[in-house]
Amino acid sequence: MSEDARLAAALWETGGWEATNIAAAVVSPAGTIATIGPGDRSFRLASVTKLLTAYACLIAVEEGTLSLDEPTGPPGVTVRHLLAHAGGYGFDTGVLLLPERKRIYSNTGFDALAEHLSHAAGMPAADYVELAVFEPLEMRHTDLRGGSLAHGAWSTGADLARFAAELLRPTLVHTETLVEATTAAYPELAGIVPGIGPQNPNDWGLGFEIRGYKTPHWTGRTNSAATYGHFGASGTFLWVDPAVERSLIVLTDRNFGPWALSAWPPLADAVIAALP
Repeated sequence: MSEDARLAAALWETGGWEATNIAAAVVSPAGTIATIGPGDRSFRLASVTKLLTAYACLIAVEEGTLSLDEPTGPPGVTVRHLLAHAGGYGFDTGVLLLPERKRIYSNTGFDALAEHLSHAAGMPAADYVELAVFEPLEMRHTDLRGGSLAHGAWSTGADLARFAAELLRPTLVHTETLVEATTAAYPELAGIVPGIGPQNPNDWGLGFEIRGYKTPHWTGRTNSAATYGHFGASGTFLWVDPAVERSLIVLTDRNFGPWALSAWPPLADAVIAALP
């Protein structure tokens, strides 16, 4: 059986998930190699949005619009802190702690980052993300109708597959920039992965959650420690495993909950087992 056929069979693992709509894709550096479900259906990404925002910020850094270590307003807080959830912002509140004290996953920190990007770029941050990421990757069915650059994007499986291929073989940023973004920033910090629990350390890069040795986790047991990505409360996720040079994307309309922690890791393990 070919790799494509094995992967297509692995994706049928989603059949018992009790979601009304599901779209999934396995992506290689050359593009999509297996799919299931409607690739053109729009799904709410929730916090998978942060990957798109973070990538736009990396582009802004490379073009000189942003600097990772420039201040963003609160004392001592930089762009790097906000991307890495190390700026001391609460989950949905303002600053609670000094930076680099704890990894507090923060929507308001990303909203502050978007506001900072707007000022630096001289345009709404949503427009910048569209121009910097969506247009060059031809993500024509992705938009920020929800407003927030922390959790407001909607997209399709086909569009996210284009983004995943970019992460596997970057064209919009230098490889070294992406490597830095997917390496743990402030690696000593403990914290909580929302919906999963406390982790020490709670590895996070610049917008990208890093699997490390977290237990439990939403990726598979056989994913490498270098795996990075994000999941969303709307029942969506995207991970990239550099060890196997593959990405798995899953979009559903069933909100994240205990079912996902039972269903997602076995799917990841089945996909990895199907690889050569």
